[in-house]
Amino acid sequence: MSLLSVALAALRVYAAGAAVILAQLLRRCCGGFPEPVFPQQPDRVAIVTGGTEGIGYATAKQLARLGMHVIIAGNNDSKARDVVRRIQEATLNDKVEFLYCDLASMNSIRQFVHNFKAKEIPLHVLVNNAGVMMVPQRTTEDGFEEHFGLNYLGHFLLTNLLLDSLRASGSPSHSARVVTVSSATHYVGQLHMEDLQFRRCYSPHGAYAQSKLALVLFSYYLQHQLSAEGSAVTANVVDPGVVDTDLYRHVFWGTRVVKKLLGWLLFKTPEEGAWSSVHAAVAPEMEGIGGHYLYNEKDTRSLAVTYDRELQRQLWARSCAMTGLRDTSDDVM
Repeated sequence: MSLLSVALAALRVYAAGAAVILAQLLRRCCGGFPEPVFPQQPDRVAIVTGGTEGIGYATAKQLARLGMHVIIAGNNDSKARDVVRRIQEATLNDKVEFLYCDLASMNSIRQFVHNFKAKEIPLHVLVNNAGVMMVPQRTTEDGFEEHFGLNYLGHFLLTNLLLDSLRASGSPSHSARVVTVSSATHYVGQLHMEDLQFRRCYSPHGAYAQSKLALVLFSYYLQHQLSAEGSAVTANVVDPGVVDTDLYRHVFWGTRVVKKLLGWLLFKTPEEGAWSSVHAAVAPEMEGIGGHYLYNEKDTRSLAVTYDRELQRQLWARSCAMTGLRDTSDDVM
């Protein structure tokens, strides 16, 4: 990737963000984002990654308000106790807890799954929410470029290790659900199969967009496999929009200024950003439905290349090799 490509990747990402912000402004001026109504979810269990702040916190709180047993998977031990207390007090639901999980560490992910399974409880909803955005070039514990390693590979491994729990918890009338958070930047993303780690020339914008594109491809192929095996588990991917969170610390300074001055008008609140995740997780109209990209709680067409089954398969096989999983996708084809 040349320096020109790096600059073009940045322009594409900011153009995609600007388009979403404009659409959000128009909607805000025409009635805003009315809060959806969701049914109560007694006796159901959810895991939310990155649930100590931002969209993840709002998602965990909304699911707890619906009566779910919510397990927050995160790497911020210092905030965990206060976050759990605040959600419990706000929702009057004491079935909220924190389990440590660093998605930048394969060992930590495996330990989290071990600790969760030791509880011997079902798992009905997995929300793959955590992520980093446009960070400086750095690697995960396992040597992967951080966007690809944490945003994508971490959730790829976590989901696959929890699939047996999801399969055992789903039923033909009430499926278990995998909800993965992508973004509109996937529309300008490019999957560099020959250099997924951006080792040749690093672009934080290109790496972020690639990770979000990979999450869409992963979700679609996961649903393809689940459908082929007749599993009572569905997989969907959601786009929260441009949301007022702390993820913007590494973006262009002008964007940070706009966010600080006009975020209340142009950006969604974390609660508004979480509604598509919650919709995919609990809405009755999503029962038994998978393989969809949801924006503002509506089925939306994703980038054309995301429907390329061969590209999905190639990424899946490469991801299995990177995470040390056996590729069983051909077993159910």
